Amino acid sequence: MPKKENLKKVMVIGSGPIIIGQAAEFDYAGSQACRALKEEGLEVVLVNSNPATIMTDTHIADRVYIEPLTEEFVAEIIAKERPDGLLATLGGQAGLNLAVQLAENGVLEKYHVELLGTPLKAIERAEDREMFKETMQKLGEPIPESTIVEDVPSAVAFADEIGYPVIVRPAYTMGGTGGGIAENEEELVDTVIKGLNYSMIGQVLIERSVAGWKEIEYEVMRDGNDNCITVCNMENIDPVGVHTGDSVVVAPSQTLTDHEYQMLRSASLRIIRELGIEGGCNAQYALDPNSNKYYVIEVNPRVSRSSALASKATGYPIAKVSAKIAIGYTLDEITNAVTQKTKACFEPALDYCVVKFPRWPFDKFVYADRTLGTQMKATGEVMSIDRNFEGALLKAVRSLEIGVHRLHMEKMDAWDDAKVKRNLSRINDERLFVIAEALRRNCATLEEIHDITKIDFWFLRKIKNITDVEQRLASEPLTPSLLLAAKDVGLADVSIAEVTHKTADEIRTMRKTDGILPKYKMVDTCAAEFEAATPYYYSTFHAQEDEVEVSHKRKVIVLGSGPIRIGQGVEFDYCSVHSVWALREMGIEAIIINNNPETVSTDFDISDRLYFEPLTPEDVLNIIDKEQPEGVIVQFGGQTAIKLA
Repeated sequence: MPKKENLKKVMVIGSGPIIIGQAAEFDYAGSQACRALKEEGLEVVLVNSNPATIMTDTHIADRVYIEPLTEEFVAEIIAKERPDGLLATLGGQAGLNLAVQLAENGVLEKYHVELLGTPLKAIERAEDREMFKETMQKLGEPIPESTIVEDVPSAVAFADEIGYPVIVRPAYTMGGTGGGIAENEEELVDTVIKGLNYSMIGQVLIERSVAGWKEIEYEVMRDGNDNCITVCNMENIDPVGVHTGDSVVVAPSQTLTDHEYQMLRSASLRIIRELGIEGGCNAQYALDPNSNKYYVIEVNPRVSRSSALASKATGYPIAKVSAKIAIGYTLDEITNAVTQKTKACFEPALDYCVVKFPRWPFDKFVYADRTLGTQMKATGEVMSIDRNFEGALLKAVRSLEIGVHRLHMEKMDAWDDAKVKRNLSRINDERLFVIAEALRRNCATLEEIHDITKIDFWFLRKIKNITDVEQRLASEPLTPSLLLAAKDVGLADVSIAEVTHKTADEIRTMRKTDGILPKYKMVDTCAAEFEAATPYYYSTFHAQEDEVEVSHKRKVIVLGSGPIRIGQGVEFDYCSVHSVWALREMGIEAIIINNNPETVSTDFDISDRLYFEPLTPEDVLNIIDKEQPEGVIVQFGGQTAIKLA
């Protein structure tokens, strides 16, 4: 099906300011969509209020309005510009809610503007808790026992009937805003009042808590011809009860049986078809670890933070494909931009492991409550890629820039065993470090840790693999084979040096003398079945073969800015990308190193080569050794790059 003939001009709604729960992933999605629409010869009008984003740059859209994202302002712009279509599923919850208001109040009808991509009915059926519940019941998809309330007494009555704890989920909000887990009536009253205030339609869902079950997500794509694929499935290491934005997430899932994987994949395809979503969407499930029983938690009828992660984890450009679907293309007509040989209807295959680790603001808000629940607290996140889980997890920890380089926090050295065990039951940002500490000291067995945390044994055993190697390093002579084993589980030179009482330089020299060097592998969406045309790499010590073909052209490395945190936001991504564009215009090869999956700088086609790596001296020097660039540009990566320099 060719693109819709009536479309000449399309309006895209951005996501406004960066807030917790809505960060740079929408700058990335919106920028990718605008570029995809312009590729098709359409005139693009963009409305957004955030000046720090690439999206509001003059050459991303044909016309940019930096205006408040309110119904009144956007209606005025529609009246002036008269777009043929409106694309609102790429601007987060802000863009989606605004499109719903414009449609319901007759603005779109008045000016003959078509809502592109996911239809209004589908948005309502996914976002309105009552309609979503009815749709799932019609499909026979299991959802937790729940009720919709618009006042506090009804919430209390339902909780009394099914028993505590219960989960409160407001309608039409993002990042779990206004929601939470209530253990008793007092907490319930407090959370429901908050939830009703935050909900655009004054509606909250009260549901039975399945905290402790596995939380699994599927990123799904559907076009107007009802072709569907799953782009990526992801497993939260934290069980249900922690918002997925605050969970450490691994892709693809590691602990599901093939039966469980296929069962949830089939459910995702049934749900996206029934809802009638066109483009990308995200389905979240709770899976009972002791049976095949599952519940559908929720579906986002738009791109989300998980979509950015799924895009970068697989190399499949979800926002770009969603924009093409919105203007009438089908998956089998859209070329996979990474291989340039296959079509977008090929499901990506991963031959590596990806870990996403959130970045929280507790270093700035020292007295804040560090407890993690259903309302998101992370300001940003890092992503890492390796051939094994241990390597990917430790890369992610190094990328966070919180003053640690392995699963060890100095302050825990002063804790006694009893305090370590007590802290295992605290659901906060330090829990994985506490688990590693308990395993290092042998003060809790894997069974005890599993009983307390409900984290799957597979992940706990992987963390134990890391602490076992650390214990060997502390007690055995450092032979080349032990050094290789340490690099294989992802320990940095600085970590090995700390445990063996040597310097990082000594370890680096020893490693290079013994020929223990990282190999670089390619992200290609198809597990090397087809050759990729886009150079997008990660390092590993867990492979024999290197896939980077180093060129002999003039080249420069640009350091990115790592995770978004308070004081270092999307503005540095903006600077890095402009630096890369300027280098490419001069005919100089631009190589970017960054680890933030939400950003435009880590998009597969921004630089000549992208290395998805931690911004640490060791990881960057390894790339410099490999690439031999003319120089490194550091002033566009914020404090991260300056410190590194």
